[in-house]
Amino acid sequence: MAKAVKLSDIAVRVGVSTVTVSKALSDQKGVSEELRERIKALADEMGYKQPSATKKQQTHKSYNIGVLIPEHYLDKYDSFYWQMYQEVTTKAVSKNCFTLLEVVSSTDEEEGNLPKLMLEKKADAVVIIGGMSKGYLRGLNQFGKTPVLYLDFYDEEQGCDAVISNGFYGAYVLTNYLYQMGHRKIAYVGTLLSTKSITDRYFGYRKSLLEHGIEYREDYIIPDRHLGSGMIDEDNLINLPEDMPTAFVCNSDLTASYLIRKLERKGYKVPDDISVVGFDNYLYPGLCDVEITTYEVDMREMARRVVHNIIKKIENPHYKPGVFIVDGSLVCRKSVRSV
Repeated sequence: MAKAVKLSDIAVRVGVSTVTVSKALSDQKGVSEELRERIKALADEMGYKQPSATKKQQTHKSYNIGVLIPEHYLDKYDSFYWQMYQEVTTKAVSKNCFTLLEVVSSTDEEEGNLPKLMLEKKADAVVIIGGMSKGYLRGLNQFGKTPVLYLDFYDEEQGCDAVISNGFYGAYVLTNYLYQMGHRKIAYVGTLLSTKSITDRYFGYRKSLLEHGIEYREDYIIPDRHLGSGMIDEDNLINLPEDMPTAFVCNSDLTASYLIRKLERKGYKVPDDISVVGFDNYLYPGLCDVEITTYEVDMREMARRVVHNIIKKIENPHYKPGVFIVDGSLVCRKSVRSV
């Protein structure tokens, strides 16, 4: 076995003290840039490894992280959840881990057929993106001892472990923004109880109305998707009320794009006649000709947190599950005007 290179070995070669070598490699003051670069280059050439890096290599393990996404979230457009999966993969690789993607069909979910990556024990842990039925989730959590963590959704089961965006606060911020822009007749577009995130965003919208003394109207709560499949239905569900609002809060940018298209077909212009806000700050190019004001979901931070938590869950027998909420930010564009 080759002998480990020491600071003193580098010092002898350069003709300086070990203290100078230590300062150069740790980027401390007291060493000229020319000498610092010379020492670093020689250290690389000689194969020197700092003790902290060597220890990290010895203690850090590599894991296979399974990622499950229901097929209805990967529709004909480049999906929000596909991008979220890519963020998780990028962060996993940076932690010396690898991801295994499996798309769960509606049939398998209905029949309770467990994913192959769990049946064949290919994953050390599983991240589920987007949400599934309670029965299917219960089956996944009860199968073996594979750690499971939810991304962008949660459920009410005891011990739920999840990372979600702050949908409640985000919709609250969006509705407050519309109020500040002079709007008092504000509708919400999203099928309640279809997903936890859509319902959370609805309550953020309601909180803003309540605080500003705006009367709640049932005809201003407009469904956008079917409860069973979760598919958006512009023609049959996104129906405009007779007494039109001046603004709409949509549960996603995709729903906002469908709504804007319907408004335009009815002769309305956005934002000249009607203002519209979305959620996610994600929309496939070409779906909408209006730049939508939205609440941006911090996917990168959500991915970082979910990988961090899943590794802790694998390694720490005393890990405590919980719901971790990641804040986003308001992005103002051209779909809102002052009234």
